[in-house]
Amino acid sequence: MKHIFKKGQDSKKPTLLLLHGTGGDELDLLPIAERIDPTASVLGVRGNVLENGMPRFFRRISEGIFDEEDLIFRTKQLNDFLDEAAEQYSFDRNNIIAIGYSNGANIAASLLFHYQNALKGAILHHPMIPRRGIKLPDLSGKSVFIAAGTNDPICAPEESTELQSLLESANASVELHWGNKGHRLSIDEVDAASQWYQHL
Repeated sequence: MKHIFKKGQDSKKPTLLLLHGTGGDELDLLPIAERIDPTASVLGVRGNVLENGMPRFFRRISEGIFDEEDLIFRTKQLNDFLDEAAEQYSFDRNNIIAIGYSNGANIAASLLFHYQNALKGAILHHPMIPRRGIKLPDLSGKSVFIAAGTNDPICAPEESTELQSLLESANASVELHWGNKGHRLSIDEVDAASQWYQHL
């Protein structure tokens, strides 16, 4: 997978996995990572799927309707890539925190839904529920921050609270932060995520 890795000053800190929204790339969330933890290592990844020329992490059938088969395949592909990257760049595979926005938040949530040890935690900006009707792995010890919009036209507030409930039912610790900037990734929610991260 096309990516960028920046080694941090403190190897004990989590590696921040950056997962962009539709049309973004591996560099998009670097300023966010800098704001969350400027001393951590960073792994920015570009999605392998193109939709009208725009990179994504998995296919969708239409707005809000995911291609579930492709989602499962791409989630495994990303999880395998993290195994390889941890070896290549010598970072702790068990100490990765994902920072995802929109489509990137959805694939990060999908990692949590499918693989018990894919992530130590996640900051999910405007995620949707990746899949319904599946049993989640035991996520004890995992911490998740969800930034949601009370007026998000793509992801209804009910979906955000349902995602929180699903993750908590799997024993994850979840903080849900509400904003009112629609589906936009706002500086307010990034600062709230940064506060959350400081207390991990």
